[in-house]
Amino acid sequence: MSYEEQARFKRGHVRDHIHRIGKLTHVDPLPTLTSEKQFHYRNKMEYTFSDMRWLTPEEIASGDDFDRKGVALGLHVPGRYDKILDLKECFLQDPISFEILDWLRNYAVEHEIEPWNTHQRTGFLRNLMIRNAYHTKDLMVNLVTYADDPEFMERFNVDLLLAFPSVTTVINNVNDTFSPTSIGRYENVYHGPGYITEFIGPYSFHINANAFFQTNTPQAEALYETARQFADLQEGDIVYDLYCGVGSLSLYMSEKASKVVGIEINEVSIKNAEANRDRNKVSHCYFEQGDMKDVFTKDIIDKHGRPDVIITDPPRAGMHEDVVRHLNELAVDRLVYVSCNSATMARDLEILSEVYEIVAVQPVDMFPQTYHIESVAKLRLRK
Repeated sequence: MSYEEQARFKRGHVRDHIHRIGKLTHVDPLPTLTSEKQFHYRNKMEYTFSDMRWLTPEEIASGDDFDRKGVALGLHVPGRYDKILDLKECFLQDPISFEILDWLRNYAVEHEIEPWNTHQRTGFLRNLMIRNAYHTKDLMVNLVTYADDPEFMERFNVDLLLAFPSVTTVINNVNDTFSPTSIGRYENVYHGPGYITEFIGPYSFHINANAFFQTNTPQAEALYETARQFADLQEGDIVYDLYCGVGSLSLYMSEKASKVVGIEINEVSIKNAEANRDRNKVSHCYFEQGDMKDVFTKDIIDKHGRPDVIITDPPRAGMHEDVVRHLNELAVDRLVYVSCNSATMARDLEILSEVYEIVAVQPVDMFPQTYHIESVAKLRLRK
């Protein structure tokens, strides 16, 4: 499908959800805000090791015998945690990502390093995560292993940097549990600071191995700028940023505001948000940790003041109904809804439309060549 057709399809996808689920048939989404990069746009990829690669339907249909054993490194087959497609090329991240993947796969074979077997729960190599920064060109290699082996990691670190001198930090996450997660129980830094630095607008962010960050940096800037324009910020505004994550959108909204209050359930994200605030010297940003339906109450408003603008960027499940009802009760002048799932956004907008007018919906394509689409909705208090 051509990229132009993808953009039309995604706009129609959002429109269908708003009309059918939200019953807001008078709202027509704006044309999709397209991505400058259609390939190699991701700043993070996570690959998985296996000792047996998955055969493609074409290979199976051929009737030939294939050697499935060895070291496979690639992506999970959809819906299967135990089947790994051994990648030969990848169009999602910067080409350096696949070059490192291919080098590491050969390195494991050459040095007879055992990959993880999910069923037998044996092996050493579990995951490879690569993060790269669009603006600073920082490059992270995070190797996830089943055991802590400093001797191996020291040797691996030297060999990796000889092959790829552009790598700015090397990390080893140790997942010595049977959980399939790529997040280690602890991590060790073998080269560099243990994070990469990236910018969104004038604000810099330290991104650790396991921290959340928007995976398409230029489009994240487009998404945030859309949200800021929809917020129509005025000098002295009090802004609440619900589901604030590491505070990137909070900082982006801070220029005109007298105060920005970010709320987030994840404790690590809150610590990162506070560190990002301090590093950027944005003293009027405050962060509160806890479940949104429990924290976003009258008490927090008594503490920080009544918001003039609310930005909400919930996870795929959307907002808890108690939070949606509280937004209706607050009846703020300006509300901006950022969503990675237009179906749950449409569900929430139907309830919010009792109090707010849905002025505009802007689809933003963060993930070309996939069906995923972000959306930003502009809401205004009904007069």
